[in-house]
Amino acid sequence: MMTKSFIQISDSHIDDDKLVMGVDSQANLSTIVNNISKHFYDALLISGDLAHNGTLESYQKLRKILDPIETKIYVFPGNHDDLSNLSQIFNQSSLCNFIIGCWEIISIDSVQVGKVSGRLSDEQLHSLSQQISSSSAEYIALCLHHPPVSMQSDWDDEMSLENPDDLFAVIDQFNNIKAVMWGHAHQCSEFNRNGVKLFSCPSTALQFNGQLGIAYNHYTLKEDGEIYCKTHWL
Repeated sequence: MMTKSFIQISDSHIDDDKLVMGVDSQANLSTIVNNISKHFYDALLISGDLAHNGTLESYQKLRKILDPIETKIYVFPGNHDDLSNLSQIFNQSSLCNFIIGCWEIISIDSVQVGKVSGRLSDEQLHSLSQQISSSSAEYIALCLHHPPVSMQSDWDDEMSLENPDDLFAVIDQFNNIKAVMWGHAHQCSEFNRNGVKLFSCPSTALQFNGQLGIAYNHYTLKEDGEIYCKTHWL
């Protein structure tokens, strides 16, 4: 059987102007997109901060840069995004779930309006629990924008998810959740919590912790519930 996989990119920070945070985020994303085309994968997931200031024009520029992508693209917002403008260009609501083989990838909107840090409401947590319970997939991976664990770097963890214990309380109820992935920290890291793999996706614009280059994560999904991540640096 052919290997199932998907690619995650994050924090592209496309703006009306080319230069963002001292880098050409549009050119960097174009480089990433050109490299992605060399690999086989089943879907592309973009985990927030697609734009820097959330303007309609920035999402139009982003959409054009992504034109070479031939697989299905799934997106959800980060704290820099404007959900209305994002949804208008990508014709999608704030949440995206998709099936690849015996896996389901479920996204969680962790954005708080007007705040850099993230939080999940009781309603969101209840909805997540219901989605997991009703999923027909054998294995599940969760994806959100904000880190749910300490990044163990110079990243300010106060800008991460404010209530990670509430998220993990849901996760701990299920034995088919095999991974959690996120962006926001502009950092490549891998952790493990009670057998659940935790992946931080680097930025396509620039990294915050001194890592050089731009990168994306490519996940391989196995029929036995294993998930592997290869980070491609450019």
